[in-house]
Amino acid sequence: MNNPGQAANTINIGELLGNSRIGPLQIQVFILSMICLIMDGFDVQAMGYVAPAVVTDFGVARSLLGPVFSAANFGVLIGSLVFSVVADKIGRRPVLIGATLFFSAMAIVTAFAQSVEQLLWMRFIAGIGMGCIIPNATALVGEFSPKRSRVTLMMCITVGFTAGAAIGGFVVAWMMPLYGWRSVFIFGGIVPLVIALLMIWGMPESLQFLSVSGRNRDQLARWLTKLDPTIRVDASTRFIANEEKRAGAPFVHLFRDGRTVSTILLWVVNFMNLLVLYSLSNWLPIVVTGMGYDTQTAVLIGTVLQVGGTIGTFGLAWLIARAGFIPMLAATFAIATLSIAFIGQPGLSLAMLTAIVFIAGWGVIGGQPGVNALSATYYPTSLRTTGVGWGLGIGRIGAIVGPYLGGKLLEWQWGPQDLFWAAAVPALISTVTMVAMMFTMKLPATTAATQRPAPVAH
Repeated sequence: MNNPGQAANTINIGELLGNSRIGPLQIQVFILSMICLIMDGFDVQAMGYVAPAVVTDFGVARSLLGPVFSAANFGVLIGSLVFSVVADKIGRRPVLIGATLFFSAMAIVTAFAQSVEQLLWMRFIAGIGMGCIIPNATALVGEFSPKRSRVTLMMCITVGFTAGAAIGGFVVAWMMPLYGWRSVFIFGGIVPLVIALLMIWGMPESLQFLSVSGRNRDQLARWLTKLDPTIRVDASTRFIANEEKRAGAPFVHLFRDGRTVSTILLWVVNFMNLLVLYSLSNWLPIVVTGMGYDTQTAVLIGTVLQVGGTIGTFGLAWLIARAGFIPMLAATFAIATLSIAFIGQPGLSLAMLTAIVFIAGWGVIGGQPGVNALSATYYPTSLRTTGVGWGLGIGRIGAIVGPYLGGKLLEWQWGPQDLFWAAAVPALISTVTMVAMMFTMKLPATTAATQRPAPVAH
């Protein structure tokens, strides 16, 4: 540490941040990132909550909303792939702020849709903006976090997305009966607009990015002094960064050195879990209305799914730390399979239905961070980014297929019981796949039992 008032000749940005205490600047980054992700989660889930009212307002069949749900996920897939690359070129801050402004505007535009076709295109375009919120927000939080608490803080940020989806249910249940379904999207556009303005004022750029790019030296010096007021920078100061390798190795290496079977199994789990996750998130409220419940109750049931996932993320973190990844994830997906199959059973009381949906949310939504962390633990450092990234990419295809398939089943007049039996099948496949991993996957000596789950990606 340099004496106050004395300029540092060399500042290692990576070591400085990694060894720092959490101060006002980090808290500022965490809060802005958290509220941004909360509204991202709100807007991603909003269509599922208002679907029953949209069906009534437009006078269309429920099945016609399947492509609308899938379109949003397809937009998210494109946005996450394209704008993650852009962020590595121009910085996290402008992409995060620009994306927030973009999906804010598209949410407001969606409120004026006059047909299902217009909804489809608006949700697709909005999804492109929403797709790069999680990667950039979590990257910023990770790059501003001390080493000792980096994973925990990134996990908390991820919970912001799920919590936003859960909070959205309560907001929708209050707003929609009073102001109609269109008010939900107006709310979902105005709040992110305010958040974007706050980020323009108070969100710093990644210090590692500024150091590596060699641009905006004055900006880097200004944020460094906010991070640590004792640091003095002059014209002779050099900035270096211990930047982590992000691109990973070519994906073909995921199938070498005995990793082929385990890689395929991880892809299967990602695909199946995100398929059922997005199917339940989008279709649960509208199917529950078909079980005889009013729209407000159906929205609250959908909210319970997200609440279960939010709490389940922390609960599974505790359990996995004690029993290991594979046994706990296998048990979690097995319980999720049973709970999903029971959702559509006739004669369930509202209290029992609520409890079952909560358990399903715990297993399906809360289980995804564990799958991500398992991938990060299994692959060596040189393959870690590629392994996790390709697994989630395959999973995003499941997120697109699931809602679309749900719409087709509704079009074929499947009842609630048959629908949820069908939704239990992907969870069952995830369970069998995790059991197979017990015999095929060899984790490093420092196993997952000592590690916390990394954040989920949608």
